[in-house]
Amino acid sequence: MASRYDETYRRSMADPEGFWADAAGAIAWDRRWDTVLDTSRPPFARWFVGARLNTCFNALDRHVAAGRGDQAALIHDSPVTGAARAFSYRELTDTVARAAGAFRALGVGQSDRVLVYMPMIPEAVVAMLACARLGAVHSVVFGGFAPNELVKRIDDAKPKLIVSASCGLEGARAIPYKPLLDEAIRLAAIKPDHCLIKQRPQVAAALEPGRDLDWDDAVARAAPADCVPVAATDPLYILYTSGTTGVPKGVVRDNGGHAVALAWSMANVYGVAPGEVFWAASDVGWVVGHSYIVYAPLLHGCTSILYEGKPVGTPDAGAYWRLIAQHGVAALFTAPTAFRAIKREDPKGEHIGRYDLGRFRTLFLAGERADPDTVKWAEDRLRRPVIDHWWQTETGWPMGANCVGLGALPIKHGSPTKPVPGYRIEVLDEKARPVAAGQIGAIAVKLPLPPGCLPTLWHNDDGFSKSYLSDFPGYYKTGDAGFIDEDGYLFIMARTDDIINVAGHRLSTGGMEEVLASHPDVAECAVIGAADALKGQVPVGFLVLKAGVNRPHAEIVAEVVRLVRERIGPVASFCTATVVQRLPKTRSGKILRGTMVKIADGQSYTTPATIDDPVILDEITVALKGIGYPEKG
Repeated sequence: MASRYDETYRRSMADPEGFWADAAGAIAWDRRWDTVLDTSRPPFARWFVGARLNTCFNALDRHVAAGRGDQAALIHDSPVTGAARAFSYRELTDTVARAAGAFRALGVGQSDRVLVYMPMIPEAVVAMLACARLGAVHSVVFGGFAPNELVKRIDDAKPKLIVSASCGLEGARAIPYKPLLDEAIRLAAIKPDHCLIKQRPQVAAALEPGRDLDWDDAVARAAPADCVPVAATDPLYILYTSGTTGVPKGVVRDNGGHAVALAWSMANVYGVAPGEVFWAASDVGWVVGHSYIVYAPLLHGCTSILYEGKPVGTPDAGAYWRLIAQHGVAALFTAPTAFRAIKREDPKGEHIGRYDLGRFRTLFLAGERADPDTVKWAEDRLRRPVIDHWWQTETGWPMGANCVGLGALPIKHGSPTKPVPGYRIEVLDEKARPVAAGQIGAIAVKLPLPPGCLPTLWHNDDGFSKSYLSDFPGYYKTGDAGFIDEDGYLFIMARTDDIINVAGHRLSTGGMEEVLASHPDVAECAVIGAADALKGQVPVGFLVLKAGVNRPHAEIVAEVVRLVRERIGPVASFCTATVVQRLPKTRSGKILRGTMVKIADGQSYTTPATIDDPVILDEITVALKGIGYPEKG
């Protein structure tokens, strides 16, 4: 069909209040707004001021009332335990209402905070929705975070209740959560009144009398709680993201704008209809899990997948295809890292042919830059559209995308296509001046941000302004660098910190990574800028090879160096690369380039709390020493 993108985008820019008022028709309101957009306190903006609603009602109860009670709302698929369970909308509504009743019995009410420290089990989703039902504010912390990181979040959010589980599962390994939680509470200045613990059969947790309660017992005894209407501008949740000072930033999400934006995105960005199955292969501890496992699919009346497993190893590189076939997934949203892992283990895509993917339409990638080689590999094997899109924890939903529901635009590899309606995106130089088409600069969004984006940081308006609004007055600073081409397509090349200065030339490490990834033996890669006494910085490449590649590493390194010289030019000064077994990543799959730079430059660093495996940093240190870093003299 012909795309409606251009006309939709133009309207969102010309009449944002009318545009989002129309979109708000998809949401059930207890009270209509007085003002669609309030910008009376610049640079802050609030959407749907005066309106009242309940997010849980919109995600669950109204679908039951509309006749969707028997439709599956949530499917929990856990290859690590061999279990799968579907919850209908009616069953999930009843379960959430009882959990909310249990929370209420423990003193949780409107605006109270509840910290959720859970693995990928249904109770994590239930806990989040139960908070929304009461008008309480949830703060989900990735399960297994170390006590010192948990302490920071407890002391900032000041939760009345902490909800956790006895353990999480990483493959065949059980990770006890309760000792980590107990230590965090011991160290925290703020103590919760109670902890509610879901006991899993793999590990039993000892409960502290007077403070800790068993989840199953408390929920079974509780009377169901009704939905509590709250102001559209009241907070729904706090999600902490790492800060440059080591103090996490509490990103706030409101109720009204969040519900409107997410419901709109399901139909228009992702192109899925109510009743279809949508799978975001993420964790509820990350923003993707909040937005596209828990809230957006349920607000739109879809079936959502909660997956406790990995793209490879649970049990093999066909795990995703098995789940898509078994549950009839229409659209999958995952990180490029997942596909690089699948490609590495199954380079020919042989597992794909073993499953019936007849109902699968679209693959969406986000979370980090999708290199063209990985995108092409997925397109060739799946024979379906592969849509790169771009957004952040702070925005809560996509900023740049090929909006499938509006009619897809032509794809340009390496680009998340164009700005999503609602976002006026510009590329700026250091003095906040727009740059010419094709020129790399800082990517920024003209204020006000659309609904669904963070209105501020938790109890920290000054920090919000300093972190995001002060560098480019009148704009939200994304922290990403890239360009917009002559056709209006966005290209996100790197974080601004990953634009390196080589002898006065500003170069993108992302552009170099594209070249490295195109080599037939390379499964994934990273490029960092290391300090250089002569040129200021020089690029250093890290290569992870595909399974079964047995050629001498020196030959492969020489070939990728030659490729960069041919495609980017001698100005890149790319002459150093090393082969490693794996790259250091967060649990969400982002490569820890900043930490690698500090190792290369001989600087002290703190092991990030979100790292997948800290031992990898030792391996990177050894690899860098092998090629002469940190530089001597």
